[in-house]
Amino acid sequence: MMTSLKKYSFWYRNGLTLVFMTLFIFALGAQALTGFHVHNQDLKEAGYPAIALGTYLRSGHFLSATFENFESEFLQMALYVLLTIKLRQVGSAESKSLSEKEEVDRLPQKGRHVPWPVKKGGWILKLYQNSLSICFVALFLTCWCLHGYGSWQENNIEQQIKGLPRQSILDYLCNAHFWFESFQNWQSEFLSVASIVFFTIYLRQKGSPESKPVDAPHFETGK
Repeated sequence: MMTSLKKYSFWYRNGLTLVFMTLFIFALGAQALTGFHVHNQDLKEAGYPAIALGTYLRSGHFLSATFENFESEFLQMALYVLLTIKLRQVGSAESKSLSEKEEVDRLPQKGRHVPWPVKKGGWILKLYQNSLSICFVALFLTCWCLHGYGSWQENNIEQQIKGLPRQSILDYLCNAHFWFESFQNWQSEFLSVASIVFFTIYLRQKGSPESKPVDAPHFETGK
């Protein structure tokens, strides 16, 4: 397999990841710069001195906005990976077959080119065969904590500007504001997953692995 891969360039083999990571870095940089100017404008209007970009990148304003979005994306992916194990949607390209066994359900077999956890077996294999969902859940929880911390910090700056006392992080986590920030992102992610699950029943995109073949019947489930 490795020999056959060598006939393709690095860029061709990894184009999807490279393009999305480039877009991610560009968008994150643009968010940081625009957020930096917005935050300093808010401080100026409140009579406080501007802060440096390095300080801003450690601020609650940046941390909250960044990890609030990361959190919802990883929650979406964690639930998508877990729920598609058992749940079905007739006709969707995103669903497993209603009746037939799928390749992803077969028991792992040892062989020459299988990943090393498969060769190892035991609890290592058990962990590996659930590693994708574990990874997304861990990323979601990490981002949720960082979102909470950043939002708490930003809230206390706003409290200070208004001449109000600081809140403890436990008090803040019981505040509707933090959960409003979370739910406004979560609901959009749930809608986007429901949309691709449903629209792939009736709509097609030639050449995309996220679509069924153009001539596939509407109620043919899976790709």
